[in-house]
Amino acid sequence: MSPTGLRSAPPETAATPVDSPQPAWRRALSGPVGRNLGLVVALLVIVIVGAVTAGSNFVGVDNILVILRQASIIGVISVGMTLVIIAGGIDLSVGSVMGLASVVAALAVVQDLADSLHWVVIVVIALLVGVGAGLINGIVIAYGNVVAFMATLAMLVAARGLAEILADRRTLVVGDRGFLDFFNADILGVDMLIWIFALVAVLGWILLNRTTFGRRTVAIGGNREAARLAGINVRRHTMWLYAIAGLCAGIAGVMILARTTAGSSTNGTLYELDAIAAVVVGGTLLIGGRGTITGTVFGVLIFATLTNVFVQNNLTSSVQAVAKGIIIVVAVLLQQRFARPSGKSS
Repeated sequence: MSPTGLRSAPPETAATPVDSPQPAWRRALSGPVGRNLGLVVALLVIVIVGAVTAGSNFVGVDNILVILRQASIIGVISVGMTLVIIAGGIDLSVGSVMGLASVVAALAVVQDLADSLHWVVIVVIALLVGVGAGLINGIVIAYGNVVAFMATLAMLVAARGLAEILADRRTLVVGDRGFLDFFNADILGVDMLIWIFALVAVLGWILLNRTTFGRRTVAIGGNREAARLAGINVRRHTMWLYAIAGLCAGIAGVMILARTTAGSSTNGTLYELDAIAAVVVGGTLLIGGRGTITGTVFGVLIFATLTNVFVQNNLTSSVQAVAKGIIIVVAVLLQQRFARPSGKSS
């Protein structure tokens, strides 16, 4: 009661606004589906531009297979790169490891062993080189506490130098007909290299989206310390991630060896940058914690199709480089825009 004998009114409480739930279509567009839809639209725009400027042959089956064939090797590397970047890492050595794998697999001693046993020896040796280099990266980064950028940069230089030493700065030709015939065969009219890219992409998707390993990869990229406190062996997991990236580089080494019939220390030069670009354009955050294999595949196809458009229109490699640079910058800016927490302004 108040001093005047009148009952005081209860204090007014401020009304708290309740956010209305977003429509289902908006939630879908703000997630992976929306990001992948944007990539599909971008790819279709490039295809339309190519069809208009280069003629109807651009959308022909033969040219589509050419684009897919060109995308296959970078695509395989990009799958491994996606997993590493989602976990908050980076691998600058995959191009050099790919070149080293192609050189080691093309050495005379390896080819002699393949002649006496089976051409599969060439494949196994290349894969072992890739996994070995990836494990070295992973051990140095995870257990040596070396920054991933520096560790993989060191491997980039060392692997390229070792490849030059082993090849004696020469091109090593592969003459095993069984090896070449298998990897240059067609299945249902589609090159074997394209099938390998498709298989690696599917396996990468399953690993990331349907296994505990994939969930742990995302968790480590989202918050490394929280993942450790949740019981994840972050160091061991990181080591295996780089081993997988090395495995993908080894597979790419086999593919380039089959396509060019030669192992060379120059194989894979700057492929690491193309792979990172495809992963970023595909929507994977460079800071880790988010990314999709599907987006990476679209990123690879966007760059491969764009390159084909430039070639069909007789544009120089310099113009191609400028266009790729612009696309990468735009992709990073969009990442910063959509990855920014809501309610915060820069």
